[in-house]
Amino acid sequence: MKRDFLTLSDLGAAELQALLIRASELKRERTQGQRGHSLTGKTLGMIFEKASTRTRVSFDVGMYELGGHAVHLAPDGTQIGRGELMRDTARVLGGYCHGIVIRTFAHTIAEELAHFSPVPVINGLTDLHHPCQVLADLLTIAEHVGFTALQQLRFAWIGDGNNMANSWIEAAALLGLELVIACPEGYDPAPDLRLRAGSHVHLARDPREAARNADVLSTDVWTSMGDEAEAAARRRAFRGFCIDELLLQLAHPEAVVLHCLPAHRGEEITDEVLESPRSLVWAQAENRLHVQKALLERLLGH
Repeated sequence: MKRDFLTLSDLGAAELQALLIRASELKRERTQGQRGHSLTGKTLGMIFEKASTRTRVSFDVGMYELGGHAVHLAPDGTQIGRGELMRDTARVLGGYCHGIVIRTFAHTIAEELAHFSPVPVINGLTDLHHPCQVLADLLTIAEHVGFTALQQLRFAWIGDGNNMANSWIEAAALLGLELVIACPEGYDPAPDLRLRAGSHVHLARDPREAARNADVLSTDVWTSMGDEAEAAARRRAFRGFCIDELLLQLAHPEAVVLHCLPAHRGEEITDEVLESPRSLVWAQAENRLHVQKALLERLLGH
């Protein structure tokens, strides 16, 4: 029976932890020059309705390194751009490919694709969730403090209650993490996800409250793809939510910083913090490759 990965909740806690461990193994094998063959003869279709650097390259390279192949599908070069229904695309690609990645706008588009696809569908990003990125974030922190120490940390999300915040909420619920989300009123994450996470997630209006004694500070751009018309209003609303040295001083002395990129330096994070020794951003970006290889093995492998 095929499995989809549209949200982190599609994994159980034990499976999530096992996937992170496998990602770490794959990363070590890569540094030793070992090549995998677990997906030899497998093809991944990649539907990209939003621009991408890390998602596209990491999935493409990941399939290659596991012995498989990836096919990139942009709207302007396929029938998707001419209005072909996603349900039709799902069934056609499912006859060619062994799995499909989609990076799109409304989460319902990914859900429709998964419903009609006979092969596994992976969410490469929707407006509601970004689970692959948070997998990489978790691996990055686990590498830094040890896999058994995640539950001892205080995580802070500072900025927009967007798809990243939603996926972090799911991570907190699955793994029992302490997460504080600081965002201006009107920019909250999904309330149903917060409700399901219970006492593991707290909402704050003051970024200093979230940063205080935090072990990990995470952020993202204030204006996501599709929200460009709101950019000026968002800059006003998020004034004071920039992760800078003053905010970082409130955190634990050994706290680290994450950003899923691309970054608007000087808005949600300063150049000084992004380039500092406290930043794990570049390891975080690289880890997209390793967690996705582990995910591809789990969903497309034997």
